[in-house]
Amino acid sequence: MYIEVLKSKLHCVRVTEANLNYMGSITIDEDLMDAANLIAGEKVHIVDNNNGERFETYIIKGERGSGCICLNGAAARKVQVGDIVIIMSYAMIDFEEAKTFKPTVVFPDATTNRLV
Repeated sequence: MYIEVLKSKLHCVRVTEANLNYMGSITIDEDLMDAANLIAGEKVHIVDNNNGERFETYIIKGERGSGCICLNGAAARKVQVGDIVIIMSYAMIDFEEAKTFKPTVVFPDATTNRLV
């Protein structure tokens, strides 16, 4: 049996941009992607701590070292620049493996989104 578990989490990053005129997705600083074990095209769940919105989208790479967290397209309507969000991805793994699996959780600086 397989179950879905938390694989990766960027905890409390600040939205730096909201670009309504883009086809969709979330742009994430490539340094943050690497630290959280995330890849371009991966499906993520976004939770906005400021307004309670919860939605899914996919990742595109942002400029390395920029601290960029940009919601694009329709998702841009669900956040405001400056909001604090949690970005999570999940994986399907074997039930027994899930008992000992440890997700990658990253706590960047909440002001700059840089790794500390």
